[in-house]
Amino acid sequence: MHPVRPPAVAGLFYPADAEALRTLVTDLLQRVPVTGTAPKAVIVPHAGYVYSGPIAASAYARLQLLRGQITRVLLLGPAHRVAFHGLAASSAAAFRTPLGDVPLDTAAATALAQLPQVHTRDDAHALEHSLEVQLPFLQMVLDRFLLVPLVVGDASYAEVAAVLELLWGGPETLIVISSDLSHYHDYATAQRLDRATSAAIEALAPEHIDDGDACGRTPVGGLLQAARARGLHARTIDVRNSGDTAGPRDRVVGYGAYAIG
Repeated sequence: MHPVRPPAVAGLFYPADAEALRTLVTDLLQRVPVTGTAPKAVIVPHAGYVYSGPIAASAYARLQLLRGQITRVLLLGPAHRVAFHGLAASSAAAFRTPLGDVPLDTAAATALAQLPQVHTRDDAHALEHSLEVQLPFLQMVLDRFLLVPLVVGDASYAEVAAVLELLWGGPETLIVISSDLSHYHDYATAQRLDRATSAAIEALAPEHIDDGDACGRTPVGGLLQAARARGLHARTIDVRNSGDTAGPRDRVVGYGAYAIG
């Protein structure tokens, strides 16, 4: 087992300096009122913080209600760099960010190894920003926790749902799904598409989410299947795009934050 995975995307998606990163995340969180009930799972975006940080913070601020309760986080996001079948676990003992190390849950990794769709693939994690950008937020809103990071490749919703069910746990376990929404449409088109995707998420209906609607469609779909089987509900917290936060409006990326509980 490797001792630690380095912060591969620090400086690209968020500040590499610890104090600057802490200040930025604190500012993003403080802009959001802490309201509502604490969720079992959240869906959050994964672009650079200047683009998607405010939308991600709208979900993470609510997790502050769970500080001291959450001791394990299942973190799933789509593969951007490596093509593979199934879900990729990591052999690292910890993931590192400028804010410190997050230890991995080795017992959970052992349990997941029994599932045929889960494989240890450090190459899938090496440069995968969809997982890493979530860690500073988690480090700021939670106390010490164990991480179960999984990069999702070519897998079915049922395969993802089986992983979630295996480690669903109780109130000590939080599920975080990393996904952006539509990509590179004009502002009005993106708004229309992202509203439809949000409606599908609220209806727990992954069959109504198409390939181009969410880059994390597969982990989102697995969560929605598991949530539907458990009689849970999904709620939209925030939906915006890069044209609202930091960019032109002729070619935008959509971001959504959702709570499931």
